[in-house]
Amino acid sequence: MLVCSCLLPVSELAAQEVSAKPVQKTTTQAKSAPVQKKTVPAQKKTTTSQKKPSASVPAAKPAVMAADEGTIKIGLQIWAAANLNVVTFRNGDTIPEARTNEEWVSAGKAGKPAWCYYNNDPKNGQKYGKLYNWFAVTDPRGLAPKGWSVPDAADWAQLAGQLGGAGKAGDKLKSSSGWADGFVGTNESRFNGLPAGYRVENGTFRNLGSIATWWTTDEGKPGTAVDYYLGQRGSLESSNNPKSSGESVRCIRKK
Repeated sequence: MLVCSCLLPVSELAAQEVSAKPVQKTTTQAKSAPVQKKTVPAQKKTTTSQKKPSASVPAAKPAVMAADEGTIKIGLQIWAAANLNVVTFRNGDTIPEARTNEEWVSAGKAGKPAWCYYNNDPKNGQKYGKLYNWFAVTDPRGLAPKGWSVPDAADWAQLAGQLGGAGKAGDKLKSSSGWADGFVGTNESRFNGLPAGYRVENGTFRNLGSIATWWTTDEGKPGTAVDYYLGQRGSLESSNNPKSSGESVRCIRKK
């Protein structure tokens, strides 16, 4: 049974829709055949640059959500209604932003947490949320706001099962607009999966408008972690990606 519960916008989990075009996702597939994905330049939009907080500025307060605010119930699970968009860990510590390729590569090599906007454009954050490397996802200070968790692979597998299996779940999870070349879904689940693209380990941005990909807390093959993604197919796929990649995070509330 699919029920939409209090789908209210939340600043820390704000994300909306936009469009672009496919590319091939550079990943090592774990459970399913690779999906053709074509690289397309992300749309550029004029924005006001976001400044990093200086040492003299007080640290931002940790993100907090009301118990039923911005949630969607799918089967027995309660998911956040949008991708994560926070700049602090649960304890209030600031998560470092890595804008340049050099900063992104350095964080990955050091195994340190980092986040970015797609193409370093804050407006993409408003629509899609932030991209985080896996070291931010599993940092002991806690990436998810209080009362929430970053899902593991079993959570995603359960989500697919509740939507008729991985082969059918994709269309039900994808947003009904914003995908390149009309590869939209039905959004029957109200999950509103938006094609936020991702950032590869060398700092390059790829596939805005054609790929939606989310980290799990599970490690994959050496040096990688498990993610789940939506592409042109109507299925929910799983793969292994380098931990230094930047991907979206969708939180789940567990009892």
